[in-house]
Amino acid sequence: MSHTEHLLLVEDDSGLRELLQEELEAEGYQVTACASAEDALAPLQQAEIDLLISDLRLPGADGLSLLPPAQALSPAPAVLIITAFGSVQQAVNALQNGADDFLTKPLEIDHFLLTVKRLLENRRLRREVQRYRSIMAVEQFHGIIGQSSGMRRLFQHIRQMASADGPVLVQGESGTGKELVARAVHEESVRSGKPYMVVNCGGIPAELMESEFFGHAAGAYTGARKARAGLFQQAEGGTLMLDEIGEMPLALQAKLLRALQDGNVRPVGSDHEIQLDVRVIAATNRNLTECVEQGSFREDLFYRLETFNLQVPPLRERADDIRYLADFFLARFNARQQRQLKGFSDAALQALLHYPFPGNVRELQNAVERAATFSEGAFIELQNLPERMQSANSENANSPLSDPLSSLTGTPVLEQLPSLENVQRRYIHQVLEAAGGNKRKAADILGITRRTLYRWIE
Repeated sequence: MSHTEHLLLVEDDSGLRELLQEELEAEGYQVTACASAEDALAPLQQAEIDLLISDLRLPGADGLSLLPPAQALSPAPAVLIITAFGSVQQAVNALQNGADDFLTKPLEIDHFLLTVKRLLENRRLRREVQRYRSIMAVEQFHGIIGQSSGMRRLFQHIRQMASADGPVLVQGESGTGKELVARAVHEESVRSGKPYMVVNCGGIPAELMESEFFGHAAGAYTGARKARAGLFQQAEGGTLMLDEIGEMPLALQAKLLRALQDGNVRPVGSDHEIQLDVRVIAATNRNLTECVEQGSFREDLFYRLETFNLQVPPLRERADDIRYLADFFLARFNARQQRQLKGFSDAALQALLHYPFPGNVRELQNAVERAATFSEGAFIELQNLPERMQSANSENANSPLSDPLSSLTGTPVLEQLPSLENVQRRYIHQVLEAAGGNKRKAADILGITRRTLYRWIE
């Protein structure tokens, strides 16, 4: 079975150290081995170690001396202490100082490997719980998920614009979360306790749009038996969010501009204007500058709406948020469907990170929910993702080893051709690097015994 965990083994007995390292590597773990606590400090601090396995009695500082620097790391590794001088008091001391378990020599290898597996599984579960708690509880801004620099700037701009009272134009591609941004402006403002009305300008028939916005008087048209308040009146004192503002007809744009300029609206069929206090937030995925040039959007309305402009970045420009968002959507799916999926396999995560997401956050959410629905294991695998996302990782997945003869493409002169020995040496190093230094795995890839591999390395 293949693992991705990195283990730090500290044992001064060279024979036992080599045996344990080989057994752990045979299980698929990446192992760094040291003979003393002093030698272990550098790898402990330079790499993310998932499990520290240390002898208690070591030359120089003992194994317990590694516990404080290990516990200071974030995330901290699990710790397994081993000693030939086992006693109840030593076990208690190790556990009280932060060790997760304690084994005595001579070791029974199968029991040792089961203990390692159990400690790593416990650590994974603890990290999942911590991550999901942090995802669900923090790092949200009025329901908006994001911690990239672009999103942090957006949050800052929302706070600044919320304190003003002019119109706000929210622009961004479809699926970026413009509606959430608009609501965040309202929630951050002094109007947060007042009405918040949302209307999709592309979803109302043109002949009804004026009445929807400004209301109508009784008898204004056939069927209008009584007066009706429009959206502006319903949003009095609060905020009116106009989604897909680019779809609004030109005739209504003129009336909207007047409402923005003096706060007055005239219901259809009425001779009287109504003075209202409403903040307007408009959103669109269209390029309004182009719409102005094409004559489909009023230039004066555009400049009035653009008093405060918020640009929501597409997901491809905030790749730092992809894993964070994916974890959030998975945690929410688990809660709703009472599932216990633990996360994403490395291949699935890499596919998400390399996919451009033309549908932005909405596409990521749909992909995670779909993948989670069809996942049969503890983790979402690459094959659970939509095919278009699987192919995004194909270049990555198919190139753990570059062609060792790639430098020979073309027509090199004879003097540039390397010797067979050099090609062999380069290829062995490439295989070892791809196998993470695991000699057993490298030997399997090369189709040779480990003894032969050791000889070639020498």
